[in-house]
Amino acid sequence: MSSETERRAVKGYSVADAAAMLGVSLARVKAWAEWLDLEVSPALRFGFQDLVLLRTAQGLAEARVPAASVKRALRKLRGQLPAGRPLTGVRIAAEGRRVVVRDGAATWNPESGQTLFDFTVADLATAAAPHAKRAAEEARQDGERLSAEDWYRLGCDVEASSPADARDAYRRAVELEPHHADAHVNLGRLLHEEGKTGAAEVHYRIALTSKPKHAAAAFNLGVALEDRGHLREAAAAYERALASDPKMADAHYNVALLYERAGNKAAAIRHFKACRNLADPR
Repeated sequence: MSSETERRAVKGYSVADAAAMLGVSLARVKAWAEWLDLEVSPALRFGFQDLVLLRTAQGLAEARVPAASVKRALRKLRGQLPAGRPLTGVRIAAEGRRVVVRDGAATWNPESGQTLFDFTVADLATAAAPHAKRAAEEARQDGERLSAEDWYRLGCDVEASSPADARDAYRRAVELEPHHADAHVNLGRLLHEEGKTGAAEVHYRIALTSKPKHAAAAFNLGVALEDRGHLREAAAAYERALASDPKMADAHYNVALLYERAGNKAAAIRHFKACRNLADPR
């Protein structure tokens, strides 16, 4: 069995799982998978982001959007879903032939009237929860053959539906590969959400040691430091995040608030302006 096949095998959701959650046939799920350039085979498995795309395909198909437009929208959406943080705060809708994605205050449309479908990713996560639990248990039973990357991918797949299983998967990933930056970032974020900011800070710092330009690690470190009252260090962490990713609007906003609080009005204005330009680039 190839390493790529092994990775597919530990993804969280089977074709049958996806069909049951969406209430469609296996053939329909496989057809949408082909549109997403996923190799349709007996070993085909989906990650949670794949489920989001399949649910979007379902909504577009039910709205009678032409197949070519659906394919374009899905491929663009796949590249634009938020990276480095959970998808459960995302809402996806179709307005005419456009797919509109909302993540908090931000809105964007991967495929440039009337709302034809509208769903929150959190609702999909709830439906996926039993399948995620089963996938995590199967992985633990067969854990000896899984690599750090396998555990990391499984954690990403089940995080929205089963944070506890995701946390276990990320721990296993960093045990196998102590310098797996992305696993440390995600594990740190889950600990952070539990209020364990000190433990989260440790994981963010390990991630930055192994991958110094990891923008999400630096940003999350800034949030943890701010939560702990270390405001000057937090500002430095946000600036580090922006040095790696100048388009990180949240980092501009957070550091602007810190500069404003510290009385550095010029720096605050500069970052508020950058944040505003990113939110509305017209």
